[in-house]
Amino acid sequence: MSLLLTLSLAACQPPAKPAADLAGLPWDSVVVRARGTTVTWRMWRGDPSINAYVDGWIAPRVRQRFGITLHAVEGQGAELVNQLQIEREAGARGTADLVWINGETFHNLRRAGLLYGPWAGRLPNAVYVDSASRIIRRDFEQDPAGYESPWGTVQFALIYDSARTRSPPRTYAELAAWIHRHPGRFTHDQSFAGVTFLKQLMYALGGGVARFQGGFDEGTYRQASAKVWAWLEDVRPALWRRGSAYPASVAELHRLFANGEVDFTMSNNQNEVVTKIRQGVFPPTAHALLLRDGTIANAHFLGIPANAPGPAGAMVVADFLLSPEAQLEKAKPEVWADGTVLAPDRLPAEWQARFAALSADPRALPRDSLGKYARPEVAPEYHERIAADWRARIRRRSD
Repeated sequence: MSLLLTLSLAACQPPAKPAADLAGLPWDSVVVRARGTTVTWRMWRGDPSINAYVDGWIAPRVRQRFGITLHAVEGQGAELVNQLQIEREAGARGTADLVWINGETFHNLRRAGLLYGPWAGRLPNAVYVDSASRIIRRDFEQDPAGYESPWGTVQFALIYDSARTRSPPRTYAELAAWIHRHPGRFTHDQSFAGVTFLKQLMYALGGGVARFQGGFDEGTYRQASAKVWAWLEDVRPALWRRGSAYPASVAELHRLFANGEVDFTMSNNQNEVVTKIRQGVFPPTAHALLLRDGTIANAHFLGIPANAPGPAGAMVVADFLLSPEAQLEKAKPEVWADGTVLAPDRLPAEWQARFAALSADPRALPRDSLGKYARPEVAPEYHERIAADWRARIRRRSD
């Protein structure tokens, strides 16, 4: 009902200037048009560190420098896609100007024609992007094609407490054995991090990531996913709550770990453990762990909905998020520790020096280890299918 009321009110607003009108404008004119606007940014709001960076650091600066009011609200995944589809069907004025997306969400929005673009290449700070990176130039094997702008990189890691777990497992086979020896001490969440964990398991049991590259293949998926279900069924009786329930979010899994109810949590950001230790959320003996079977590395992106009421403001905010200043701030361990999408050798000398001087926490994973075990994302259909099939199996077992 609240969504319908929002759409009804939005439909009464005067129509926004079509985003396509921005294509021929010089950047200075885009900035002028953005001044005095409000940018509603739909994003994942599940981490206090990220929220503090956006609300307490980004928002004041875009207001001061560009006269833009930035309003960050919850909205991601299928819910975001559904909302934009409903708005289009209702002929309503958009309720989002900027969206935080990647992978399967980008795939669904692009396929449905719900994204404005191309626009990302017009951002002045795009010249600094590390376009040679295989992680940044492709989004789940898809060409962003200017319809989304990168703004961060991450790599999946398990997190454990060395005070409790002195010899952590290093492969999925070792993890299964560890789970059997320590019943009730391991689980995964139901959100993006948990699905990433399952995809990595699928890579490992299915012959390596190369078997899944080059687009979705039904036969490959069926064979590999069958091995995933067998692995999960084998360990299920020894999982937290005997596999009858799973944390809804990675934040909930973090709480279980911090409270000592389980011995592992996980993150799509290999540096999150450093941030959480500094914030006092995790114990100082917590460490990130890369499984030798490989861990998924990817980039996250920003998109602009096709019906965005303030596309100019959205572009200006996206450009600021790409600036060396904003990228450096979020890379700080005490802020977010999110990886940069900028190529250091493309930056002015002043900013190269600042990135080089960024304090390295001794608990952070070495760069060579990250590179050695990094695995790329594959076609988004694999993510969608394994997430849907896992949920169907859990529901069926719970009935």
